Amino acid sequence: MVNDRQSLDLTTFARPQGGADVEWRIAAAPVPYPEAVAAMEARAAGVADQKASELVWLLEHPPLYTSGTSGRQDDLLDPRFPLFTTGRGGQLTYHGPGQRVAYVMLDLKRRRPDVRAYVAGLEEWIIRTLDAFNVRGERREDRVGVWVKRPDKGAGHEDKIAAIGVRLRRWVSFHGIAINVEPELSHFQAIVPCGVVDPRYGVTSLVDLGLPVTMEDVDVALRQAFGEVFGATAMRLPEVAS
Repeated sequence: MVNDRQSLDLTTFARPQGGADVEWRIAAAPVPYPEAVAAMEARAAGVADQKASELVWLLEHPPLYTSGTSGRQDDLLDPRFPLFTTGRGGQLTYHGPGQRVAYVMLDLKRRRPDVRAYVAGLEEWIIRTLDAFNVRGERREDRVGVWVKRPDKGAGHEDKIAAIGVRLRRWVSFHGIAINVEPELSHFQAIVPCGVVDPRYGVTSLVDLGLPVTMEDVDVALRQAFGEVFGATAMRLPEVAS
């Protein structure tokens, strides 16, 4: 059977004709989660009203856990960091230093009003970003996110390297993706990440895979891959304080 996410026609997500370039911002310091959500909601409303340009916001969070619309309280095994209930899709996940979070505010009504196709586009963006470091990221129909095979851990073992959680309001997206560059992986042990309990499936990062990759390296790769999947981006990358 053909995976409909893998067969996505990526050209359908190109920038709307006559639309402004997507703005990119990089936070200069870790952003508290409530502040990030408030900023995303405000920007998404501006995009929907055509009063603001689309935005990709790159940041890190202080150590915390978030629970999406499918989250279960039992999946929090050790409340060592604050837990925030949020409106994005998905279950529990960890955010913290060393993880590149990319919050994406795109006008899907003007691009392509299709949630499943949008999620597939985010997956493709991650996969192409990882490819810049010779890491093969893969989709799984029964598991959300992007995974890498770990034959070094045993037959059938795979680790999650990137998470996806989205929300739409008036067909404008917010929330987005998180790629593990060099987070403290032990912090994932305090939760059941995204509800996955099979011991063959763990969590990894680019540095855990033996790659001396910096956050700046990942940002360059993200920008390049984003342009391939979603269209033009603005040249200016303003660094903003949290």
